[in-house]
Amino acid sequence: MKKTSLEFEDIIGRYFNLKVKKHNYRIYVEEAGEGTPLLCLHTAGSDGRQFRHILNDKKITDNYRVIVFDLPWHGKSNPPEGYELNDYKLTTDLYKQIIMSFCKQYELKSPVIMGCSMGGRVVLHLALEQSNYFKAVIALEGADKLEPYYDLDWLHRPDVHGGLVQAAFVSSQIAPQSPNNFKHETLWHYMQGGPGVFKGDLYFYWHDGDFDDRSSLIDTSKCPVYLLSGEYDCSCTPEKTMETASRIKGAKAKIMEGMGHFPMSENPELFKSYIYPVLNEISQKV
Repeated sequence: MKKTSLEFEDIIGRYFNLKVKKHNYRIYVEEAGEGTPLLCLHTAGSDGRQFRHILNDKKITDNYRVIVFDLPWHGKSNPPEGYELNDYKLTTDLYKQIIMSFCKQYELKSPVIMGCSMGGRVVLHLALEQSNYFKAVIALEGADKLEPYYDLDWLHRPDVHGGLVQAAFVSSQIAPQSPNNFKHETLWHYMQGGPGVFKGDLYFYWHDGDFDDRSSLIDTSKCPVYLLSGEYDCSCTPEKTMETASRIKGAKAKIMEGMGHFPMSENPELFKSYIYPVLNEISQKV
């Protein structure tokens, strides 16, 4: 290989074909590091780029094999063949099937799973249903019960620029003191989403993902649960997070000061001050 003065990041990016029931998905995945698998799930309407600061953090990758994949329809992952025949809608069952199929086909053993927003919601389902598989779950901006507060019809109309509307909606969920460059990087990801994808994700996030009637059944002695939410999050509010924690015996919850709905991308250095202790505690568990 020709020598170069370029400094490449220690991230490996590649594609593989993920089979989920009758569909095959061409999935893009990035990873870095060695150790306990740490699977990261991005927010609704965005993609795995949100976790680039985690992938590039030696304090984390020295102990964890960080893995981030773009869900089908998101980022560099294609929708399945025939997607044009139906509107995209992410259901709870489909979301869980994709995640578990990924884990099994990627041959992950006792992984830690960390999701944000809709990812933070689904990991709570997995803590209940897959407690013997996951070493721990970390729910960023996640709760077991949420209520919609804006009209979703604006997110998929031919007379409205969907990307700009999506970015406008989520801009209010970023903490005012988050660095400007990271704020606009976070919003840029939303401006690039496919038609109807954000709206389809929000079907799970706002409606299908509620399970406050079952969250109390989570056994944290089998699968520890950590909930971290930003004080400026007006979507999954601190109150919703703490209410969820009160229903899960043994769950550990923390409200992150100076943070909004996208902690890992809007203010990565501040986020690390909250996530380091959690990851260190998990790594010490047998």
